[in-house]
Amino acid sequence: MESIYLKTLVETVATGSLSKAADNLCITPSAASRRIKFLEDQYGYPLLDRSGSPLVPTAAGKWVVDKALGMLEIENELLAGLKGMGQREGVVFCCTHAFGIAHLPKVLADFMLFNPDTSDLKFFFDQPDDIVKGLRENIYDLAVIEHCECFDFDEFATYPLPNDEVVFISSPHLGIGPVDTTIDMLFEHTLYSRNEGCCASKFLDMNLKSVGRNSNEFSHRIIVDDLHLIINSVVNGSGVAFISRGVVEKYLAAGTLVYHHIDGFLHARKRTLVTYENNCCNPAAKSLRNCILSYFNP
Repeated sequence: MESIYLKTLVETVATGSLSKAADNLCITPSAASRRIKFLEDQYGYPLLDRSGSPLVPTAAGKWVVDKALGMLEIENELLAGLKGMGQREGVVFCCTHAFGIAHLPKVLADFMLFNPDTSDLKFFFDQPDDIVKGLRENIYDLAVIEHCECFDFDEFATYPLPNDEVVFISSPHLGIGPVDTTIDMLFEHTLYSRNEGCCASKFLDMNLKSVGRNSNEFSHRIIVDDLHLIINSVVNGSGVAFISRGVVEKYLAAGTLVYHHIDGFLHARKRTLVTYENNCCNPAAKSLRNCILSYFNP
C-alpha cells in the first residue's frame, strides 16, 4: 500500500477536516475522501466518525493512525539514510503551481527532446515550505520555487531565475481600467484565491499589510483550490484574482483578461532553482537542471 493513503488519514485526523487535509496535501477534498475510503475498504472498518465536526477517528481509526505514524517515521528515516548513498535513476522534480502551469510543459518538451530514453520521471506541485522540506528529506532531486519568503538555502546549490511577476487580473467587462487602478476599485469585487497558505495568497496579504489594508475589504472572498477554475471565474467577470502573470499570458494576449498594478505593491517575487549539488551527478537531474536554466536564458 502506498504511504500517501496513510498520510492522508493522519493529516485528516490532525486537522479534523477533509478539506483542510486536502489543502495541506495539495489535492482536492474528493481525492482525500477517496483515499480514506480506500483504507476503510482495505481494512474493513470505518476509520473516521463523520457524524460531526471536526472529524474524529473511530477506535479502529485511532489504532491505524498510531501505527501509520510509526510507519511514516520509518519511511522518513529510510529517505534520510539513503541521501548521498548513490544516485537513483530518473528524476523527481517539484515546483510551485505557477511555474508548473506557465513554464513546465515547455521545459519538459525540451528535456524529452534531449532525453528520449528517460522513463522514470516524477513531477509534483507543492507549496514553497513543503518543497524545501521535501528537498531536505531527499524526496526531490531538484525544484523550482516561486517565493516571497527568505528561505535558508545554505545547504543547497541554488540558481536564481528571473523573477515571477504577480498581478491582479480582471475581465474587461468589469470596466476596471488597465492603468491608474487603485486597491479600492478592486475591493468592490469578489476576490478569487487559492488557500491561505499558498504563495500568491501570502504575497497578497504581505502587500495589503504594507499599504495598511487587508483581504477582508474585498466584497467577498472565494477560496478555490484550482487555478484553472479561478481563471475561468475571472474571465467570466465573476471577480478578480492576484496571480502569476505567466499563468494567464495567453488570456492577456487574447484580450479576455486585463492586468493591474497597484501603487505601493511589490509585484515581483523571487524564483529559484534549488538542488543538492550531488543530486546533479544524476544525468537526468543534471539535464533537467540545464533545460530549466536554458529556458530562461536561451
